[in-house]
Amino acid sequence: MKAGHEIVRVAHPLVGRTVRVARIEQVTPGMRRIHFESSELAGFRSLGPDDHIALFVPSQCGEEHKRHYTPRLVDVERLTLAIDFALHDAGPGTKWAENARVGDELEIGGPKSSRVVKDDFDWYLLVGDETALPAIARHVEGLRAGVNVRTVVAIRNAGEEQTFVTKAHWQASWVRRGDPSALDGTRLLETVAALAPLAGDGYIWMGGEASIARRLYAYFLEREHPSAWLHAAAYWKRGVPDVHEVLE
Repeated sequence: MKAGHEIVRVAHPLVGRTVRVARIEQVTPGMRRIHFESSELAGFRSLGPDDHIALFVPSQCGEEHKRHYTPRLVDVERLTLAIDFALHDAGPGTKWAENARVGDELEIGGPKSSRVVKDDFDWYLLVGDETALPAIARHVEGLRAGVNVRTVVAIRNAGEEQTFVTKAHWQASWVRRGDPSALDGTRLLETVAALAPLAGDGYIWMGGEASIARRLYAYFLEREHPSAWLHAAAYWKRGVPDVHEVLE
């Protein structure tokens, strides 16, 4: 086991901003990317691939709902920000993204902090459902040339598969399971268990529905993977609104 593998938490000033929809892109049938622009994005920082920001989403009845999303693309020079919305439920975030139009404004806050993982592991494994894809994509795209990274992601069908531009050696496993269900954790675990082991030190990241993330985290702990090199986050919980929590 190597020494090092520094993982640090970097705090940011908590700032609220107003952003405007500049462009809308349908990445896949179930993933809509909304590009925002604003002079208020000056000073915006997102150093970790799994950072999250709060979106204050208006509803048709005048209420405001807070939902958390991963900054997918950030351009600090052009003052732009893109967020990928997984259209996986009928919640206020999904409804807003489905109905968003160029020129619409939205209030955002954060990120409060970034979890920065030094890229010196021998390999990486990233597991989750479609809600974790924005964070998984940022992980894959940011890794150094040639390092092994494997992703295992539960999606509705083959039309939801995505391609990321990366210098890393990326191997993708897509679990095509139809609609999200309580069986997702089992399907992901079966796919993960079938992967051939890699030598050296590995960093494992897990995200998605709460029960999935918990099962995956317990699975790797039982196999005595160093807990410091595991990170699990619940991005949503079946039947419960606005869940975003780190599980370990």
